[in-house]
Amino acid sequence: MTTEETAATATPLPASSATSFSDGSVTTPAERKRAFQILFLCQLAGGMGQTLVYAVMPPIARRLGMSEFETTMIYSLSSFLWIVTSPFWGRRSDVVGRKPIMMIGLLAFAISTTIFASLVLVGLQGWIHVSLLFPMLLVARSIFGGLGSGNGSAAQAYVADRTTRSERASGVASLGAAFGIGTAIGPGVAAAFAVIHVVAPFYAVALLGYVSAGLIWFYLPERMRPSNRVSEMQERKAGLRWYDRRALPWVAISITLSFAQSIVMQLCAFYFIDMLHLKLDDATQMVSVGLMAMAIAALFAQIGLIQRFNLSVQWLLRWGAIITIFSFLGLIAGFSYGILVTALTLSGLGFGLLRPGLQAGASLSVSHRDQGAMAGFIAGTSATGMILTPFIFLNSFIGFNVYERMHQAPFIVGALLVLGILVFALFHPLMRDLQQSADEYEDEEEGIGIQ
Repeated sequence: MTTEETAATATPLPASSATSFSDGSVTTPAERKRAFQILFLCQLAGGMGQTLVYAVMPPIARRLGMSEFETTMIYSLSSFLWIVTSPFWGRRSDVVGRKPIMMIGLLAFAISTTIFASLVLVGLQGWIHVSLLFPMLLVARSIFGGLGSGNGSAAQAYVADRTTRSERASGVASLGAAFGIGTAIGPGVAAAFAVIHVVAPFYAVALLGYVSAGLIWFYLPERMRPSNRVSEMQERKAGLRWYDRRALPWVAISITLSFAQSIVMQLCAFYFIDMLHLKLDDATQMVSVGLMAMAIAALFAQIGLIQRFNLSVQWLLRWGAIITIFSFLGLIAGFSYGILVTALTLSGLGFGLLRPGLQAGASLSVSHRDQGAMAGFIAGTSATGMILTPFIFLNSFIGFNVYERMHQAPFIVGALLVLGILVFALFHPLMRDLQQSADEYEDEEEGIGIQ
């Protein structure tokens, strides 16, 4: 198969061309379009599942008598497991296929969320004391962290398998944006369903997880395992490691970005309550309005900017960082509800550009054979901030609680972290390397990733 033929099969074709392959092994353009739409929905659900608790749990935790540190520890343990297991699931998807790993991840997410919601409901009824409820919530959330982490890395690798190098930035960025939109929509969904009952949002998102798993099972095409689509020469090569020069810069940026984003997501509810002196009954609704504005801005980044203009990795990282820095400055100076909501809106726009830029840049820095491994590294490190934020800013065991001493301190740190990302995007030589063509990768095999 020539290079021209390979490019033709990887881009939209007339129906007659797509069906000319008699063995039926090639994924048609219509199948790829449907598959990417399904993956978008799945990543949306996964993002919602990660951040749903941020708007719902702070008021619930205070009713149950749990501290801020205990509250954030519930998803910090899950995040730790996410970090540990994501590279494993990413590499595993290179062997057994992307589809089985995505199925495991989505079902784990749905089951974990269902159990978590049921435990919260029982705790609010007073049937379980908080001393017993707390470890049970930790275990329930850990199912999501340990088994659900494979969904994102396998989905990113699936898209990379089925796009050319020129298409990959847009394709992978779309998944990153979908997850980012989900993280912002999650608290907004909480506000909408909390009117029914405070645990109703959990059950709604769990249902979306079950539906997504069903769509993957019945409608996602994958006829051949990725390990069958690489040459023997590729198989003999050592696999990608996180400290490889191609991966390490992106791993570092992923950790930095995760830390900055988690500062906003984990602390904004407490920040609204404390800075605006909100009543607990009003907190969920008022915080969720700001987070919904954040979601709309992230959606604009995805639909209005990334998809419409096919933006480069450099543009996404540079302008995403600039906008996010301004959002942190707004949070630091935000002594009114309007300023805080505006700051969250800018945050949604900024992170809505940064996260897709990170994932697209990481994917473009490696060849097809390393897509699963790189996706696992990025998916894993994307949860590091969930651990760092509570331990650094809410941990009273270090002698004092940083957040209690100075509510603005975490957001100052966040602004400095994003400033580091801006410096990377402006001056790091890796930005120039992203301009190289696909044929500079000796193992960028013809026809790979379209079956």
